[in-house]
Amino acid sequence: MGLSTMQDLPISNVSFTTFQLNGFSSLGEWRRFLFIPYFLMFLLCTTANSFLIFLIITKRALHSPMFVLIGLLAVVDLLMPMIFVPNMLLMFLFGWNQISLVGCLMQIFWIQFVGTLQSGLLLLMCLDRFFAICRPLSYHKHMQAANVLKFIIAPLIRNALLNIVVVSLAGRLNFCMKNEIDHCFCEHMGLVQLACGDTSVNNIAGLTTAFLIPTVDFMLIAVSYVIIFTSVIKSGKSSSKALNTCITHIIVIAVTLVLVLTAFLSYRTKNNVSPYNRIFISTMYVLFPSCFNPIIYGVRTKEIRLQFLKIFKRVKILAQ
Repeated sequence: MGLSTMQDLPISNVSFTTFQLNGFSSLGEWRRFLFIPYFLMFLLCTTANSFLIFLIITKRALHSPMFVLIGLLAVVDLLMPMIFVPNMLLMFLFGWNQISLVGCLMQIFWIQFVGTLQSGLLLLMCLDRFFAICRPLSYHKHMQAANVLKFIIAPLIRNALLNIVVVSLAGRLNFCMKNEIDHCFCEHMGLVQLACGDTSVNNIAGLTTAFLIPTVDFMLIAVSYVIIFTSVIKSGKSSSKALNTCITHIIVIAVTLVLVLTAFLSYRTKNNVSPYNRIFISTMYVLFPSCFNPIIYGVRTKEIRLQFLKIFKRVKILAQ
């Protein structure tokens, strides 16, 4: 049934199955120029993460557990923008802004699921630092591949089940208000707001998922760092090495948490956040970590920086 025919029917008989993504639509013709900054960020993300993955795979010196985890984070950071950025760029450039309900639900699931993988890996990296600094003698025992898999599988099942519940509940709603999503990609609350009827269960499911995944992960990360720094201070050793090792993770975690919470609360609380700012923040909490994680780790991690400089010198010699 066409959209024009649907608009002639009573609202109670309508449930839209096709939606329009109208993020930044009020910019009119100027919206297409957003293609440039978002394309550059996408290019930076794919290039930087691909190079970091290549570096960790090919250099034997980077095959320790810590760098393997950084490599896995780079894989996740590479996948995240692939889910929605190409469609968003086509929307900016050609106005291709339609998406089916199934496509929208799939996009919500993969963005949330891959996003939770990021927080899970950051937690695992924090545990790696905990064992390296506080339990150095048993580090290799705890960070063996079999034990690391145990740390990964449980959060992976938790993340998958909770996100399946959230997306399944959203898929059961009737969308009779309108079929325009004021966003550049499908976001859970952006879609739920278009539903007619009671959406309290969806709100509770979203809040529960937000508490049980990123909030719990970040609380565990915070507790781990408190233990790490307390252990260093009590030992009487210089804390400079521990601080230098952990500060990179703290930067990444703090930036990610601020962006995620700002975007999350902008939908659920009364605030003065404009639609433009909300959309921008939502795109940034997905894109910013993916773009700058490899740069932060590449600059602040001595071993990665040295391997990069070696490759750079070889390329420079070959180019002469």
